[in-house]
Amino acid sequence: MSEQLTNQQINEAGHLTIGGVDATKLAAQYQTPLAVYDVSKIRNQIRRFKSVFEDNGVDYAVSYASKAFATIAMYQVIDQEDAHIDVVSGGELYTAIQAGFPMAHVSFHGNNKFQAELEMAVSNHVGVIVLDNFHEIELLNDVLEAHDTSAAVMMRITPGVSAHTHEYISTGQEDSKFGFDLNSGQAAKALQQVLANPRMNMLGIHAHIGSQIFELNGFQMAADKLVEIAADWHAQFGYQPEVINVGGGFGIQYTKDDHPLAPEAFVDAIVKTIKQSASDRGLDMPAVWIEPGRSIAGPAGYSLYTVGSRKDVPGLQSYLTVDGGMGDNIRPALYQAEYEAVLANDPAAKPTETVHLAGKYCESGDILIDNAKLPATKPGDVVAILDTGAYGYSMASNYNRNPRPAVVFVENGESALVVERESYADLTRLDRPYQAK
Repeated sequence: MSEQLTNQQINEAGHLTIGGVDATKLAAQYQTPLAVYDVSKIRNQIRRFKSVFEDNGVDYAVSYASKAFATIAMYQVIDQEDAHIDVVSGGELYTAIQAGFPMAHVSFHGNNKFQAELEMAVSNHVGVIVLDNFHEIELLNDVLEAHDTSAAVMMRITPGVSAHTHEYISTGQEDSKFGFDLNSGQAAKALQQVLANPRMNMLGIHAHIGSQIFELNGFQMAADKLVEIAADWHAQFGYQPEVINVGGGFGIQYTKDDHPLAPEAFVDAIVKTIKQSASDRGLDMPAVWIEPGRSIAGPAGYSLYTVGSRKDVPGLQSYLTVDGGMGDNIRPALYQAEYEAVLANDPAAKPTETVHLAGKYCESGDILIDNAKLPATKPGDVVAILDTGAYGYSMASNYNRNPRPAVVFVENGESALVVERESYADLTRLDRPYQAK
C-alpha cells in the first residue's frame, strides 16, 4: 500500500475511500476521468498554517494561491476558513467575485496585467494589487485616476535567491520574468515612484522563490533578504513595510522518494527568521503573509480513471491505458512530474508488475506515470492517482477535442458535484461556421 494512504482510507470492502466515500462508487456515480477533493484535508492544512502564526504571536495572512486550483466551490471553502486568496488573472478574479469571496481578502498578482483586469480589480475594491513592473505602475495610476480612487499595493521583488527546484518553477533568481530586480536598482527606483504617488498605499514587499521546494534554507535566505531590503529602504527613504509576503512553494510528497518537511515547518522557520532579522535591524515586526497553493490543494486531490486497453510486447514494459491523460494532467509531460497510483477496489494489493500508465491522447509523451507499480488489472478497473489536486484540473485542456472532467468535493461521507463534466456540445459552443466569400 502507498505510504501516502492510511488504514482509515480503506473500508470494509477493501476499497479506497476519499473523505469517507468509496472511490469506486464515486467513479460509478460521476463517471471517469474524475477529479475528487477531500475537503477536510484542505481545511486541516489551512488551520495548521494558521496555528503556526498564532503560536508565534505575529500578525499574518494565509493566502491561497488560486493557480493551483480555482473554482467557485474552492473559493467558498477558503472563505469558510477565513483565509485570503491571490489571483493572477481576470478569470480567477471573476470566479472569486461569482463565489462571493470578500474582495478585501484578495491579492492580485501577475507580470502582465491588462488594463481591463486592473479596471476589474479597482472597481471591485480588491484588497491589494501586487506591482510587478514599471509599465504596471503607470497603468494602475491611469486606472486609479480614471476612477478617482486609491489602492493598496505591494511590490514583487526578485531577491536573487535561487531555489532547488525545476527550472520552470524557479522564480526568485535575478533572471526571471517576475518582479523588480534588486541588484540593478530597479526595485528602489520603483519604490520611489510608488511612494510619490498619492493614489498608491505601499503596503509591503513580496517575493516568491519557486515551487515544490524541500529545503528550509532558501526560504530562510529569502526572508532575511526581504528584511534586509526593508531596513535599507527605511534608512534611505524612511519607509517600513507593514507586510512581508514570502510567497509559497512548500513541497509536498508525490512519491515514496519525496521526503518534504511538513508545510507548516517551512512557515515556522520563515516567521522565526523574520522575527530575528527585524529585531537585529531595529525594525518593527511586520505582518507575515504566505501564499501556499500546492500544499493546500495538492494532497487533497485524487484523479480517478478507468482502465481500457493494454499493449504487451515481449521484452518491453507494458502500456496500460486509462480514459484520461495529458488533457486533465499535463504535469508529467510538461516537466516530468511523478505520481503514485493504486487500484481503487484494492489499494492495499501488492504490486505485481511495472507498467507505463498511459493516457488516451494522441501523443507518445502522454504518460501519466512512466513506471507505475500496480497489481494485475483488467479493463473496467478504476485506478486512483494520488496528490493530483494542484495544477491538474487548473491546467486541463480540450486537446484532441476531449471534454474536461467533472470535479467532486467529498466531506464527512458525502459527495457533491462542484464542476460539471464538459459535454461534446460544450466543445463547439463557441465555434462559428465559416463560408468563404
